[in-house]
Amino acid sequence: MGENIPLKPMGKEDIRKLELALIMGTLFREDVLDKIREAEDRLTWLDSLIIAAGALARERANYTAEKIAEELGRSEATIRNHLSGKTEAGKLVRDTFERLKVKGGTLELPTITTQALAEEMKSLKEKLTLAEEKAQRL
Repeated sequence: MGENIPLKPMGKEDIRKLELALIMGTLFREDVLDKIREAEDRLTWLDSLIIAAGALARERANYTAEKIAEELGRSEATIRNHLSGKTEAGKLVRDTFERLKVKGGTLELPTITTQALAEEMKSLKEKLTLAEEKAQRL
């Protein structure tokens, strides 16, 4: 995302940009990726993360909890829980927002290329082969 993210959205387009930045910024954090890998019900977990991001983006645009709930198709209680940080997703998204604020609305996502992954896999295979050879000698 090469543009600055509006931290105080002024319209639907700004809300969409902030919402997307919160989703992407949260999803690609290493701690969140680990939690997703460990989660038993990944779809529910990801859904909560997306709803929390949508709720926070709309709250920043001064939407009421009632209006946010209506737009996102969730109960007001669910929205309030996300916004107040009573849910894990709400806490993670809020933390991502705070990180965005510190960076002046600039989102930096890790770039993972196929080439980098191939090189890492080759390196790991070599290490595994060496470990297997060492184990056979014992």
